[in-house]
Amino acid sequence: MTGAIRVMPWPDPVLDAIGHDPRSWYVETFWLPTLGPTALLLLRHLADRFETSPKGVDLPVAETAAALGLGPREGQHSPLIRSLTRLQQFELACSDGDVTIAVRKTLPPVHRRHVRRLPSGLQARHAEWIEEQATKPVDIARRRARRFALTLLVQDEPLDAVERALHASGFHPALAHEAVRWAREQAVILNDGSGSAPLPEAS
Repeated sequence: MTGAIRVMPWPDPVLDAIGHDPRSWYVETFWLPTLGPTALLLLRHLADRFETSPKGVDLPVAETAAALGLGPREGQHSPLIRSLTRLQQFELACSDGDVTIAVRKTLPPVHRRHVRRLPSGLQARHAEWIEEQATKPVDIARRRARRFALTLLVQDEPLDAVERALHASGFHPALAHEAVRWAREQAVILNDGSGSAPLPEAS
């Protein structure tokens, strides 16, 4: 890959609804030690670009590398290309084998196997973060879970995928199940209507 690369957003209705923005505290704290600074910097750069060009961007390899402080090198061994390859290794990007790459706009929680490789202090902080997600005030957590579930269901995501997504984001299994049931009922009401009404508020 030399010259310019076409980089497209890699959409995922579940992940885009509950995932972590590359510029977020969570990603900087827990994904940074896993991905490394160069790959994360590239993700953040692309997140900014996707906001103004949601259909994708043409990424000049040398120019982009120089702008990110990586040096204006091209070729398979340039820091920019190595970073794109690393994102693919973590399933945060995928390639068509030519000059087009799709990159995630949001990141999932760090997988348990990668959490186990973090320094002990960060492992403890991650465990605290998970506990905080589970112990947030129930009414606030319920509203968030219902809203997430309804957003995904109206995009035709399967019920089991929605419930798994809520589990992955830290919601208690019972709360996730209740939210999916509520969202299914609301989705039926929406489908029976004109389809133009706004999503109902999760109470």
